[in-house]
Amino acid sequence: MLFPHHRHDHRLPTEEEALKGRPEPAFPLAGRHAVLGNPLAGPYPEGLAVADFGLGCFWGAERRFWQTPGVWTTLAGYQGGRTPNPTYEEVCSGLTGHAEAVRVVFDPALVSYESLLKLFWESHDPTQGFRQGNDRGTQYRSAIYTHSPEQQSAAESSRDAYRSVLRGSGYGDITTEIRPAGPFFPAEEHHQQYLEKNPAGYCGIGGTGVSCPVGIAPASGS
Repeated sequence: MLFPHHRHDHRLPTEEEALKGRPEPAFPLAGRHAVLGNPLAGPYPEGLAVADFGLGCFWGAERRFWQTPGVWTTLAGYQGGRTPNPTYEEVCSGLTGHAEAVRVVFDPALVSYESLLKLFWESHDPTQGFRQGNDRGTQYRSAIYTHSPEQQSAAESSRDAYRSVLRGSGYGDITTEIRPAGPFFPAEEHHQQYLEKNPAGYCGIGGTGVSCPVGIAPASGS
């Protein structure tokens, strides 16, 4: 089934506009990570933590995180929208409200959430609104979906600190959506670890070149 391109790709769909979705996934999820070898789906081993990030096309974004020591598994998926159990085509229509996202399951004893935030900020341009480079649409927005009050506070503090640095380098304001995580819907199997399976595949991820400070207080007045 084909869906028309969402004409209002500069805004998210209303509840009335959003596709209705389905009660169960439209496809099965692969069992294990193609690179790390660990299960994609939870429940995850005790002591691990979960973080969700949207930073443009999830193919390149997922690779940035699975290459990070201390990350146990990663999943490409859909987060932050209205439509339950969407398909890729539905998300790309702009009528689900989801962002292309990466779920990162990590060991906090080996890699801190703050380090993952630094990687997130430096791997894309968080000032572009509903696009990332040449990829345009609400599904490509910058987003952090948090799993605890501590993650929420850390994400907001890192945003404020990076905002000051970006402004000093001539960039506009950060447009990143930061809010508590809702349902995360894994993407289709061929999207999981896509660049491992397709080494010459498209990767639209690129940062600003501006280093993100870690572990500092937000700048005054930011």
